[in-house]
Amino acid sequence: MRIFLSFFCVLYLTGFSNAQNLLALDEAVNIALQRNPDLQRSTNSISSFESNVKASYGGLFPSIGADGDFSWQRSEQAGGTRLIQGVPFPYPSSTTEERIYSAAVGYNWTLFDGLSNFATVSQSRNDLEAARLSLSRFKQDVVFQTINLYYDIINAQKLLTFKEDDVKSNQRNLETITERNRLGAVTLADVYAQQVRTGNAELEVIRTKNSLEIAKSNLLFYLGLDVSSNYVFSDSLSEGDIEELEQNISKDYDRLSELVDQALNTRYDYKSAILSLESAYDEVTIAQAGHFPLLTNSFSFSSFATEPKELFDSKNYFMGLSLRIPIFSGFSVDNRVQFAEVAAMNQEVTVNELEREIKKNLQQTFFFLQAAAKALDVGKRNVIAAMENQKIEQEKYNLGSGTLLNVLIANSEHSDATTNYINAQFAYVVLSEQLKYQLGTLDYSKYEQK
Repeated sequence: MRIFLSFFCVLYLTGFSNAQNLLALDEAVNIALQRNPDLQRSTNSISSFESNVKASYGGLFPSIGADGDFSWQRSEQAGGTRLIQGVPFPYPSSTTEERIYSAAVGYNWTLFDGLSNFATVSQSRNDLEAARLSLSRFKQDVVFQTINLYYDIINAQKLLTFKEDDVKSNQRNLETITERNRLGAVTLADVYAQQVRTGNAELEVIRTKNSLEIAKSNLLFYLGLDVSSNYVFSDSLSEGDIEELEQNISKDYDRLSELVDQALNTRYDYKSAILSLESAYDEVTIAQAGHFPLLTNSFSFSSFATEPKELFDSKNYFMGLSLRIPIFSGFSVDNRVQFAEVAAMNQEVTVNELEREIKKNLQQTFFFLQAAAKALDVGKRNVIAAMENQKIEQEKYNLGSGTLLNVLIANSEHSDATTNYINAQFAYVVLSEQLKYQLGTLDYSKYEQK
């Protein structure tokens, strides 16, 4: 029996530990960086850009080829009689065989094509670097989105803890008021009022639990995990977040103009857009190359024989230069140039639009962060004041010099102040991360699996 109970306890504890998996913020971000399908596709596409760079460099060198041939022919002719001036002459059957061996090697080299080959190299390198920068920005997107979703969970958990404590406090008050009503110290209306207050507090717990479950589902769905799985999350801010709250980091960002300059120098997506613009200019050069002459050089060496040992006894050499001057191509070159120039102009518009968007978003985040810092300071003071007022009104009511209405108002103000302060804390932390994201300084490498 004792062995059975021990075995049952082990199974129970094992099942419980497997049922609840701790999912820390760093682990959540790491999962997002590994499982995001768009991020995986972007990572896979880098190899194709690298292959394009290699192929573009290959276009600067001659293309070399070698070939060898062997042919065999056999002819069999039956014997017979042939009439020559009416006189029949017999002739015998005959068989002939012929074997031919040949080998050749040569190259073709484009010496000048209007600088199209060099522009192709530049374009492929710009495209590769732009793709890498876009991938880095995408990783920052994933990190910021995961952090945002994770903090929604912590925020909801903190609110739920406070709401549950508020329910317990109201239940204790309801018991006290009910007992005082039984003794005739307070009216029945006070009991009903406290019952309503307790019911509202319980309703807030239900609403907050629903918000918490929704926040958990949003994060798990974004991570590609089963939303029905039972995960445990951190229930507090990290040490770095608490330090930011205490030090009020917004004072480190006093000059918005400096932030804009920093963002334009560090944002991966802006750098990528600039490189894409350079690639568009290269495409114009490639298209314009059709107006210039094409100069190619070719060389070949060949040999053939009827016996393998005689293959290189006879040799043929060839070398030539070919110059092709375009005179009229049906305006096809002009058409390609026009399309390339329009694409370059559109990319210029994209770069300018992105620059304006960076400035706008950075300005808004900067101002929101300043307001959040002020709200954080005011919220902390409101909690202290509301808590003190709650104590005073409760003591007055206990002594019979105050009314339950004042107590309920004080409790409501304290609940609202605490809720607002908790929300202000997480709003400030999220905005701090958002400012890093807008600046392009959000470090994703520390979350990647080593």
